[in-house]
Amino acid sequence: LPGPPFTHQQTPCKMVYYGQTSCEQDTERYLDVVKYVFSYYKKEVPLIINTMGWVKGDGLLLLIDLIRLLSPSHVVQMDMYDWKAMPPLTPEHVHFSAGLHTKGKQQSKCKQLAVGDMESWKYPEGEDMSAPQHKLLYVHPEFPRAGVPGEVRVHCTILRDMSILGYLGQLQSPDIGAVLPLHSLVPYQVPFNAVALRVIHTDVAPSNIMYALNASWVGLCCIPEEVRCQTDGPVLLTQTPLCDCLGFGIVRGVDMEKKLYHILTPVPPENLRLVNCLLLGNIAIPNCVFVGQQGIEGEIPYVTSDYNYSI
Repeated sequence: LPGPPFTHQQTPCKMVYYGQTSCEQDTERYLDVVKYVFSYYKKEVPLIINTMGWVKGDGLLLLIDLIRLLSPSHVVQMDMYDWKAMPPLTPEHVHFSAGLHTKGKQQSKCKQLAVGDMESWKYPEGEDMSAPQHKLLYVHPEFPRAGVPGEVRVHCTILRDMSILGYLGQLQSPDIGAVLPLHSLVPYQVPFNAVALRVIHTDVAPSNIMYALNASWVGLCCIPEEVRCQTDGPVLLTQTPLCDCLGFGIVRGVDMEKKLYHILTPVPPENLRLVNCLLLGNIAIPNCVFVGQQGIEGEIPYVTSDYNYSI
């Protein structure tokens, strides 16, 4: 755990591509994702759940939902210096307070998110999921400026870019030498009709989907349904699937004549065979990837300085 995350990246046992840096726009899908990943946990070893730093307003209510759903044995709450907006998350507080998608005991018994979706969500027999029994470990720092929101936001953006760059570093040869620019690496060629497409965070017209996909960061996913297409594609999904993500890649180019996606990814071939879905989210490729590619003369593709902010 010690050290910046980009220095010790590992392949997760179970991963879902949420596609956004904040779950504020779709908290219900966020909870569905948490339940999906948590269902893989076999309870053979201790599990540490790293929650978000969003603990104001709806973020606090969402945190109460998570504690109800996951029933942790301990909650470690780290407060901020001279900040009283967040109450101690005692079992009593979680039991009686309304969450974002669940109700407190005094209003009614804990309302589950969706009756049909929650049938597989099992609790020990006789356990009341509306009555958490965790132990609260409360940490209150005594030094000023602990957790100042603005600084944390900038810090997270830098760490996120470093994580993406560290991930892309796996594309380079392990031999010590010059770092190859991305446009000189050989991409995988993926037929349009071999994978389904979905833009997670916004609606994109089918006629514009290739413009959105080109030069983008994508999650390489596996949906349980077989991708069937009567034509050469592309195959477009009408809803965002809840499915496994096996890794990430960059759509380096789109060949409209040969109906091929050109994708750069360090995911090993044995895992790529399982990929049948590309999910495009709101995660941007770091600017330095575009502007720092050597060997390009003239204007750099996908980069402009002549931008009209009034549009």
